[in-house]
Amino acid sequence: MRDFSKHRLYCDAALAPEAVLDLARDQANYLLNVLRLRSGDTILVFNGRDGEWLCAIRAEGRKQASLEALRQARPQPVAPDLVYLFAPLKHARLDYMAQKAVEMGAGVLQPVLTRFTQVSRINLERLAANAVEAAEQCGILTLPQIRPEQPLAAALAALEPERLLIFCDEALEAESPLAALQGSPRRPLAVLIGPEGGFDESERALILRRERTLRLSLGPRILRADTAAVAALALVQATLGDWSAN
Repeated sequence: MRDFSKHRLYCDAALAPEAVLDLARDQANYLLNVLRLRSGDTILVFNGRDGEWLCAIRAEGRKQASLEALRQARPQPVAPDLVYLFAPLKHARLDYMAQKAVEMGAGVLQPVLTRFTQVSRINLERLAANAVEAAEQCGILTLPQIRPEQPLAAALAALEPERLLIFCDEALEAESPLAALQGSPRRPLAVLIGPEGGFDESERALILRRERTLRLSLGPRILRADTAAVAALALVQATLGDWSAN
């Protein structure tokens, strides 16, 4: 069971009984001076590989600290098998999109470059930091795989043939997305969200030529790309993904 009363911290070190984890200076400062925790206080630590562990703080002054692993609190779950392809946005809106995609269960974050993409180069370290922040705050144990940006054609070609691609197309006449998804077979999934300017006709034709592609309307209103991401991932998880009872 998740313990929401304790602070959580991501640490990229092996977790095992009695393991000692040396903290980076910024992490030690966060625990000791921001959260005002002391030696002997416990927090929950995860690394994306070994589950979640209850760890005790061992302070060494006000600027240094280590953690001692006491026991595993939760085992490592199976990584979510959902690929999220998206046209990158600028700054804060990309941060928001990355965080929400992690919260919604994306297992892979794949930036895709299209004709109307707003930015062409992605700060992958910043993308990873946003993924860690979302995981720390929401009790998530598995961090997504973050891939470098790719042109649309290359990203589509990299998908496994059996993976169902949910293509969120603003040009599709409004219809019930729930009805469209509920009639789809359950299989490995991918979700594609385009840029603010949408896809051009050649891109749309390229996507629709791919087998196992489902063209999806997100309703009667045009959504901003970051809003569309949350709406689409919620719909997919509720009908075909890990929110579904089937």
